[in-house]
Amino acid sequence: MHDERLTWVKLASYMLAGFGALSALPAHADDLFVPPPGCALTMTVQLRECQVANHFQCASDPGGERWISYADGQGEYFLSRIDHQTRWVESISLETGEIDYLDVQASADHASFDTLLDAGRDDYDFVTLNNFGETRRYVGHDQLTGQTVTIDGVPLERSEFSVKTLDGAGNFISSRSGLQFISRKMRVFFGDSEDYKNAFGDEASSASPPASFAFPGDAGFGASTPVFDCDMMMTQLDMGQTRWKAEQ
Repeated sequence: MHDERLTWVKLASYMLAGFGALSALPAHADDLFVPPPGCALTMTVQLRECQVANHFQCASDPGGERWISYADGQGEYFLSRIDHQTRWVESISLETGEIDYLDVQASADHASFDTLLDAGRDDYDFVTLNNFGETRRYVGHDQLTGQTVTIDGVPLERSEFSVKTLDGAGNFISSRSGLQFISRKMRVFFGDSEDYKNAFGDEASSASPPASFAFPGDAGFGASTPVFDCDMMMTQLDMGQTRWKAEQ
């Protein structure tokens, strides 16, 4: 299950960036992502909507866990740690300082990649806590659609999902629904297209599927800057800046 905080963190960062920050920052294709000491980079995934994800594993973490670092044209902004069942073990927003942890004891039904593969559907109901003292409950499902696709030589299966987020008192915070991809071999989700709504009536849509994969020895392995749709994102932000100025 793709981390839901990722989508809203990105949308919020675009809105708060003044609609022009990305266009002021050039991309450097030769910059490389360097994982922390004791960790090894395993895969670099270039995503649509001007994002790149670097997957790495650390010797000090339990077996099957991995970290994913997300970056855009402004640099690294989000870290996610998942386990063998793709549970959200830990998430770190480098923009807000928020750190979320899975509350194992309070979770009624953990996400299970094995269940999704075996039954074609996985329902979940789990809880996270963060360093700001907030509790979040996630209730939803992932379901395989039976469709397969190959992207840059990597075989993937399409899945659909729906999840709602509640606060500690059970109040509605937000909902997300859409499509994702999974890799059975790598035991990981990749985003695709989704719709987002929150309790304030805000709505947003995004589409950031994988566009290319790089493994050790491949060109682009360890790239720290995105390459797809960045000109488009800059144009959209510049247009937003123009509209914003015209409305003042």
